[in-house]
Amino acid sequence: MNTTTYLAETSVPMIWLVLAVAGALIRTRHVTAPAEKLEIWQRWWAGAALGGGSLWMTISFFTVPGVMSEAIGFRQTPFEFEIGCANLCLAVLAFRAASAKASARERMTIGLGAGMFLWGADLGHLFQFFFRGNHAPGNTGGVLLYDLLIPAVMIALAAAAQRRTADAGTSYFRPVLNQPRV
Repeated sequence: MNTTTYLAETSVPMIWLVLAVAGALIRTRHVTAPAEKLEIWQRWWAGAALGGGSLWMTISFFTVPGVMSEAIGFRQTPFEFEIGCANLCLAVLAFRAASAKASARERMTIGLGAGMFLWGADLGHLFQFFFRGNHAPGNTGGVLLYDLLIPAVMIALAAAAQRRTADAGTSYFRPVLNQPRV
């Protein structure tokens, strides 16, 4: 495999990050309210970056599992179906987080859940890279950044939204604490 082909194949996961950033930048270009900008960024990051990427992975692992295995540097096993199902779960959660009704707390929870799967996958990719010599395009490069950044940015955006809400005096925890005891 030549360098150009390798770079192209390893960069595919970055499409979803670029799409999310481009969409949010275009959508916020005339928005002046910081809270509205933050909401737009959260929705684009959840929907395009996590949702789009996870749905793409779902379709790929369900329809061309052999190609996906080869891209990652493994032989094909029934494990591809499990990865497809895990990505389907992430896609469903991501599209919920992208909805207008999702709260910052809900987005934080979804980001943490995505982090548990994607950061674990990152550790597996790094282990394969350093200890097994697996330098396949689907095991290195873009997938490492994707798996690291998607949940981290989602969590950071949700935390910023929670801080903004708390600063405005409407903490998510205050209504629970002020409920009368039964």
